[in-house]
Amino acid sequence: MNMKKLFTALTLSLISLSLSAQDKFLKNVNETHELSEKVVDLFKSNKIAESFAQLTPYWPMPQNELDPIEEKTIKYLNLIEERFGKPIGTLKVKNETISDIAIRETFLIRYENTAIRLIFTYYKNNNGWIVNAFKWDDSFAEEFK
Repeated sequence: MNMKKLFTALTLSLISLSLSAQDKFLKNVNETHELSEKVVDLFKSNKIAESFAQLTPYWPMPQNELDPIEEKTIKYLNLIEERFGKPIGTLKVKNETISDIAIRETFLIRYENTAIRLIFTYYKNNNGWIVNAFKWDDSFAEEFK
């Protein structure tokens, strides 16, 4: 391989690595719980950019996919507050595990006239815990058993 091709391949590799936002790992289950609670509190305070900034270092999703999710979240949470009132509290609904490799934590943020659900899924790889998925929705009724 000539030097120009090697340089091009190396450059493309570095670019693809930098497109993923994730660059840190949570050390243990307590750190996953702490991250979830911090993000829930930031969501409740409508500090969406800050909540995504907390998740991003642990979430192996490309930044160009995270940015539109963050923008839509800001837009919709402002609508929720306008229509359903101010946030009045948070509640951890459940904690589920798959052996020692995955955790799913579900929280509600209560508003005056509704609630939204936040679901965090963590996965343990060889380096530690990462955010495998994060979503929020208004489907809290699905939590009834």
